[in-house]
Amino acid sequence: MTNSPQNTTRVIAVSGASGAGKTTIIKQLSKEFNCPFLLFDHYTDKDTYPSNMKDWLTQGACVSLIKTPSFVSSLEALIATNSSPYIFIEEPFGKGRDSMLCLIDYVILLDQPLELCLARIIKRHTQHGASGSLNSIASFLEKYEDHMRDVYLTAVNQVRSHSDLIVSDTLSIQQTTQRITTWLNDKHHQITV
Repeated sequence: MTNSPQNTTRVIAVSGASGAGKTTIIKQLSKEFNCPFLLFDHYTDKDTYPSNMKDWLTQGACVSLIKTPSFVSSLEALIATNSSPYIFIEEPFGKGRDSMLCLIDYVILLDQPLELCLARIIKRHTQHGASGSLNSIASFLEKYEDHMRDVYLTAVNQVRSHSDLIVSDTLSIQQTTQRITTWLNDKHHQITV
């Protein structure tokens, strides 16, 4: 495991495409286990992603080029001071980024159909009711059709190869949380036996 022997906290990364349900599931798991969590999107800025994602995709889709230094430092600080059994993090790229590799113990992939993810993204845009939301949806869909669908597929395929648990069934929030909870409890039992 990535943590020192005296620290039994396990870092659980929940991964998946945008709209897969990562944030919702992490918040549910955090409540279930009374553990802290960190969300990837809270640590992104204008320098996080390569400026041209289409070029990034055609040049090999190296996820280590996606930078979140404040996310890494916040997670390191939380690991150092936390005594909970788990820290749940939203990390869309699993253990794929060099900066996160040694900090994550387990990767759970929410491998949901991309059309469901896309529907959730559109719903999210329309629910916020911001002016120009139709224009932003149209702009997003244009990018999605051109290259973002392939970006999501590529990233999910990379995560799939090193996931510890893959949830590919389309389940309710409660069912997904229960499946992950059962899996984590089984893992915890194996570690302590």
